[in-house]
Amino acid sequence: MPITMQNFALTWTDTSGVRRASAVSYDKNSANSRKAELEAGGNTDVTVAPIRPGVLPQP
Repeated sequence: MPITMQNFALTWTDTSGVRRASAVSYDKNSANSRKAELEAGGNTDVTVAPIRPGVLPQP
C-alpha cells in the first residue's frame, strides 16, 4: 500500500488586518501547531487548508 503525504498551508489575518499566507507547506501536526502559535499571537481567521506539493495558497 503506498504512503501518501498530504501537505497543508495556513492563511490568516494578522493583528494589523492584513491577510497573510504561509510560504511553506506543513504536515498536519505541524500545521495545527503553527495555527495555535498564530492564534496565541493575536492573529484571526487562521485556517489550515490541504494543498498539492509545490502550490501555496493566496492570502
